[in-house]
Amino acid sequence: NLTATKTESGLYVVIDTPGNGASCTSNSTVKVAYSGYFTSGTIFDESLPAGIQFGLQGVIKGWQEGIPYFKEGGIGKLLVPSALAYGTKGTSGIPANSVLIFDIHLIDVL
Repeated sequence: NLTATKTESGLYVVIDTPGNGASCTSNSTVKVAYSGYFTSGTIFDESLPAGIQFGLQGVIKGWQEGIPYFKEGGIGKLLVPSALAYGTKGTSGIPANSVLIFDIHLIDVL
């Protein structure tokens, strides 16, 4: 029951608050507060409310593609198919072929 935009790659983006600050690109450095969880609702990772800073070019493809849909101050969700996350190999704590959901708050574009 979400109102989501489906991208050509299969990523779903849910924008609760679009934000009104600066925009970013897949090459930007951003500060984001997030929670990541499986479709079961089990949280596998989350930041502190103050967020973390990172370059988008160094994260999963689902974030590289999805976070630029938000402007500074934007809040929403990314529903990331496994092909845009950790694929058939998985990673520590995330099984292969996992669909991942992230609550996103784009705090700052640096």
